[in-house]
Amino acid sequence: MSKADNMLSILWLLRSGRRMTAQQLADELEIHIRTVYRYIDSLCVSGVPIIADSGPNGGYHLLGRFAESPLLFDMEEQKALVHASTFALETGYSFKDALNRAVDKLKRYTNEDQLDHIERHMGGLSVIHPAIVGKQQEMLRILEEAAAQGRAMEMVYNKGKGDAPGTRIFDPYGIIHWKGSWYAVGFCSLRQELRSFRTDRIVRLEPIDRHFERPAAFSAKDFLMRNLLPDSLDAESLLLVRIQGHEQALDLLCQHWLFGHALVERKDEQALFKLGVPSLLSYVPYYLLPYGKSLIILEPDILVEKLAEVSSGITAHYESMKSAKNKSKG
Repeated sequence: MSKADNMLSILWLLRSGRRMTAQQLADELEIHIRTVYRYIDSLCVSGVPIIADSGPNGGYHLLGRFAESPLLFDMEEQKALVHASTFALETGYSFKDALNRAVDKLKRYTNEDQLDHIERHMGGLSVIHPAIVGKQQEMLRILEEAAAQGRAMEMVYNKGKGDAPGTRIFDPYGIIHWKGSWYAVGFCSLRQELRSFRTDRIVRLEPIDRHFERPAAFSAKDFLMRNLLPDSLDAESLLLVRIQGHEQALDLLCQHWLFGHALVERKDEQALFKLGVPSLLSYVPYYLLPYGKSLIILEPDILVEKLAEVSSGITAHYESMKSAKNKSKG
């Protein structure tokens, strides 16, 4: 048998709950006792809690509930894992090689029915996503490991406003995938506050000789949401927004990044949202304009008034352009 087969056989034997010596394992598998020692060491390195007891009644056994845990995934669990790997790879997951090895290992140690099940379900799911490769993947890998180890980084960052890239010390608390882009959230020593950064704008990352502790209960996801949607999580500034319209138009609206997070209730031809007043008076009307007459705002009145104001302004702008062109022709 191969090394992997023998290691799996050792697990099955120890999973019986009885202690077995290295010689008993060697006799059972018909391999040399030194080979058993090597396999036991490999299993321990991979995280299997194998305990070695000395003495007349000693031997190897598995720690605690690990012996009662299933060694293999069932077919539905296998399907879920390969589907999850498809999503992860398409979003630019930075540990691509390790993920591919894990999926290959999953497929290698299954029977024919399970392998056929995996292959059919892998072929039935696809994800369309802009490719994230090369440098950005490397940045994601460095940031994830730095967040896990609490390692501060020197970061050269391009703000994308035409200015030269700047250097700052950054404590990465976590990375988040949002609407096709990756963000790093953490403490910026330059600004002396928590900040979020687009990873595709990071020019360079270098670890420095300083460690940090991430604040207890800190959520990088919540922080980013509060920055991208500054009034979406503030209950005191939220208003109910009721919109009526064709089902397909409402479906599209509910898939929008802003409205999707603000959805409270959805009916066949009506949707109820909670949105902040600043949003209603700034960018929300512009998100609703493309839907034209397919959507009707039932409440609040301030949104109806703002949308009418924006629409009138756009109409006046193009009427002015039209008039100017006619004069120039005349």
